[in-house]
Amino acid sequence: MRDPIISFIIVLAIGIVAGIVFDRLAGPGWFARQFTGPRGYVTSALVGIAGALIGFHLALLSAVSAAGFTLYIAAVIGAVIVLFGWRALR
Repeated sequence: MRDPIISFIIVLAIGIVAGIVFDRLAGPGWFARQFTGPRGYVTSALVGIAGALIGFHLALLSAVSAAGFTLYIAAVIGAVIVLFGWRALR
């Protein structure tokens, strides 16, 4: 397993990227973005980080595979699931 600090930074980056990409693809239209500003991106990035951390730690606890990129793939899946759930509740 990698250094915990490096893993944490990678999971943070996964969450931020997933949140921003999700907000660009599934977010409000161009007209609505003109009035909401960058606050939507920050919120989506924070929700993406939360989902990435949840997915990473659930994969780590379930002992899927501590080697390779499996934990990071689980972080991506967790971020996407939490972002879809958050968007459905909003």
